[in-house]
Amino acid sequence: MLNKEKLFLVLLVFIPVSIAANFWEWGETTVFITAALGIVPLAAYMGTATEEIAVVTGPNIGGLLNATFGNATELILAFIALKAGLVGVVKATITGSIVSNLLLVMGFSMLLGGLRFKEQQFQPTVARLNASTMNLAVIALLLPTAVEYTSSGIEEMTLQNLSVAVAVILIMVYILTLLFSMKTHSYLCDVGDIESGEGGEDKHKVNLSFWVFILLLVTLAVAIESELLVGSLEVATSDLGLSALFTGVILLPIIGNAAEHATAVTVAMKDKMDLSVSVAVGSSMQIALFVAPVLVIAGWIIGQPMDLNFHPFELVAVTVAVLIANSISSDGESNWLEGSLLLATYAVLALAFFFHPVTEGII
Repeated sequence: MLNKEKLFLVLLVFIPVSIAANFWEWGETTVFITAALGIVPLAAYMGTATEEIAVVTGPNIGGLLNATFGNATELILAFIALKAGLVGVVKATITGSIVSNLLLVMGFSMLLGGLRFKEQQFQPTVARLNASTMNLAVIALLLPTAVEYTSSGIEEMTLQNLSVAVAVILIMVYILTLLFSMKTHSYLCDVGDIESGEGGEDKHKVNLSFWVFILLLVTLAVAIESELLVGSLEVATSDLGLSALFTGVILLPIIGNAAEHATAVTVAMKDKMDLSVSVAVGSSMQIALFVAPVLVIAGWIIGQPMDLNFHPFELVAVTVAVLIANSISSDGESNWLEGSLLLATYAVLALAFFFHPVTEGII
């Protein structure tokens, strides 16, 4: 734990470095790499601040705060990319966030947890419910694309209106999942209030004003670093020999989710697989049911239209991730081999995105 904290402190150095690199024009690639490294600790401190505030506000409001700020880094990054007109990158990031949480995060958690404890258990009822919710998310992403591909000459505005309507439904479903997990069936979804996996015994005093200030400060810093990252993305990825598709699906989600990834793996290695699965699958659900719909509606409001018409290859990746994750998690048990299968699937998808000949229709 201490090593992780030290690493995040070291990575904070890249925030002023990225700002200096942009100001003194050290090159787009330098700005991109330093801004990406600077976002990693900011995401971690955003999560820490949210958890500390949740200790004071109680489990219900705390749960809502965790749900709202759980993917705030990705939402800010995606919104700035959307404002810049990089709609394809935004869609790729949504795809990548869902895929990386279900395959990379859960894979590492099951692998490392399984190597230490052989067999680990988690709540199968919740796992099956999450599987059904993720199936709905796949359907919601699939149908607008199916409408576009099965209609001749459909107008862009029609597709946009359909996407906004679907987005509203997904947000309503997201609110229902919060009501279910925090109110009516909280006994099923109780996996511990503190993401460190230490349980509910930690009743330390919390300086609420300080952590609210930290949360606001970190949110501002994430916005600044995201601006630098997005502004240098196209030139930097070209210089590094990476496609915008690979960057959006693989690199950006890892950057935004790094702290969450570390938390899920850490608690899995403490035999808290319930909490680890909750972090991984919950984050994917939040991206699909909240972040993506909010971006669709935000794009509609700011005049930068974004629809839910994803490229078929991105949909294949999401569908594959959801299918294998649902299959492995449905029995409520995990071991190191199942973690290896998830990681192998992620590696195959990452290679496919790396070698994909990007066309105008995908990015």
